[in-house]
Amino acid sequence: MLNSQPILVDTQVRDPDLLERLAKSAEFTRKLEYDRCVTEQARRDAVRAMPSVRRRRSEVKHEIQEHGGGSRDNLRHIHSVLALCSLPYTRQPLDKREWNRTQGRMKLSVVAGKLMGADGEWVDQPLPYGSRARLLLLHVCSEAIRTNSPTIDIEDSLCGFIRALGFPVTGGKNGTINSFKQQINALAACTLHIGAWDGEKGRTIKASPFSSLSVEMFSASPSQRTLWPTQLNLSLDFYDTLTKHALPVNIHAARAFANSPRKLDIILWLGYRLHSLKSPVAIPWEKLAEQWGENYARFTNFKRDFASEIAEIKEVFPKLPITLGELGCIIAPGSSEVLAIPKHK
Repeated sequence: MLNSQPILVDTQVRDPDLLERLAKSAEFTRKLEYDRCVTEQARRDAVRAMPSVRRRRSEVKHEIQEHGGGSRDNLRHIHSVLALCSLPYTRQPLDKREWNRTQGRMKLSVVAGKLMGADGEWVDQPLPYGSRARLLLLHVCSEAIRTNSPTIDIEDSLCGFIRALGFPVTGGKNGTINSFKQQINALAACTLHIGAWDGEKGRTIKASPFSSLSVEMFSASPSQRTLWPTQLNLSLDFYDTLTKHALPVNIHAARAFANSPRKLDIILWLGYRLHSLKSPVAIPWEKLAEQWGENYARFTNFKRDFASEIAEIKEVFPKLPITLGELGCIIAPGSSEVLAIPKHK
């Protein structure tokens, strides 16, 4: 029989939901439930005391372990070329108008563009950069795959996506809405050149990620929902290649590393590798530095930071089949489930 009356407990259990669990527990299981609640309260207290970045990782790891983050409801998608050839990590000077990256047989060139301002004049936009641009591309690609359409309704979906990543939806100059808006503008204005070579011939897709967007409809206030843009459209070339080369990503992985564009890139890179590997591959440190060490003056600093980033990712996904050594890294074939991505049925 359940006891619906609140019970008195000591300060080892304080969270309302845990107190409710105790109040609703059957009398003969009360002691066992109390011990469980004490353990859970201690875990939560330890997490709350962590720095915000580490706390985010810990919360995501717990969510995946306790509730199985591999549900297909948690899947998002991004274009595989964007997963391999990354955008800039930091804001580039406005006079830098082109960004080029190469990974294996794939190349990405991003050319900054311009948008019509409220005064009827062209306004140069910077190159898209950082975690916000990556997360927006993840959101837009995911919506296109989910709806099977190049037209994306973003009035409500973007706010929901921001919340799903653990960010508050805030207005003002330094709010999350403004930071995402700036990257939508940069992405709307830029042009992508996506190149692929199969060893014999090459193919180039030239496309703007968004073919149209009414940027003047943005508002700095999250309460003025009618001022959000209602739709954006992917260019048909970009959408066509996306449907053929969409890489699945778990939303929890994006949330765990939402403040780090490098770790987001590494997660995407590992997801692609796991998807395509048939046998173990060894990657020397020199090759890793070509892809990940662009802004490092000292090779030893790159090795130190890359090892630290892999360790933080494995903290959340401990079964990732990647090991680091003196010569570089070894990635073994593995199921995408090690990144909480369920097998395709």
